[in-house]
Amino acid sequence: MPPTLREALDAATRELSSTSDTARLDAEVLLAQLLGKNRAYLRTWPDRRLQEETAQQYMDWVGQRARGVPVAYLIGEREFWSRPFRVSPEVLIPRPETELLVELAIAAITQENLTRILDLGTGSGAIAVTLALECPGTEIWAVDLSETALEIARHNAADLGAAPVRFLRGHWFDPLPPEVRFELIVSNPPYIDPADPHLSLGDIRHEPRQALVSADGGLKDIALIAEGARQVLVPNGRLMFEHGFDQAAAVAAILAKLGYRDIHQHRDLQSHERVTAARYLA
Repeated sequence: MPPTLREALDAATRELSSTSDTARLDAEVLLAQLLGKNRAYLRTWPDRRLQEETAQQYMDWVGQRARGVPVAYLIGEREFWSRPFRVSPEVLIPRPETELLVELAIAAITQENLTRILDLGTGSGAIAVTLALECPGTEIWAVDLSETALEIARHNAADLGAAPVRFLRGHWFDPLPPEVRFELIVSNPPYIDPADPHLSLGDIRHEPRQALVSADGGLKDIALIAEGARQVLVPNGRLMFEHGFDQAAAVAAILAKLGYRDIHQHRDLQSHERVTAARYLA
């Protein structure tokens, strides 16, 4: 006989307890997704029995989660800026820390009436699509090296009703028309040192390595973007990066050496210096 909702959740929680710090939450999110219900439904009807096929699918997902597969990849979405974004193992999972970058970008766009914005390494499109939705009338461009990632980003733009975002495939600035200039460039680039031990832990093990890792202690892509941005920013244009919690000083030094000014660093909810913003005055 298939288990009740309570029995299935209890079994899943036990299986996940040794590998997840959020075992009960994971169990509830996975089951609610399979049933097409919210988590309150699970508590309201704990004695309802699952169908056999659903029970089998659920335990398969629980087994994958126990092996470290992120919940977001199993259910195919992750919330960002209070909106559901499609995700897959071909894109990074949007994280709350990146909302700081979006918040700062929206403030700059609004206060200075910026009209053309570039998102480099767009992945799922979480940054670009959010800016398009929050700043209507702004022209948003987005670049990624992965065509699969761009397909997901295009789906997210369409699903969420964003104004057209110009998605381009290529390495950083390569696919941009030579005459186009931007008032703001934002990026959440790869910034993890290839030797960082965290790459073998938790959800990050299953995320695309090329979107995580950068040479030179995690700073190579940040330096490449900062260098290339000087040719595509308007005079006094802005550049904003997300970076590692311990990279703020190094990022500021890179920007200063390249001639950027008005360099400011911003802390996330954990009080880590997570975003660096600057202007290029040339």
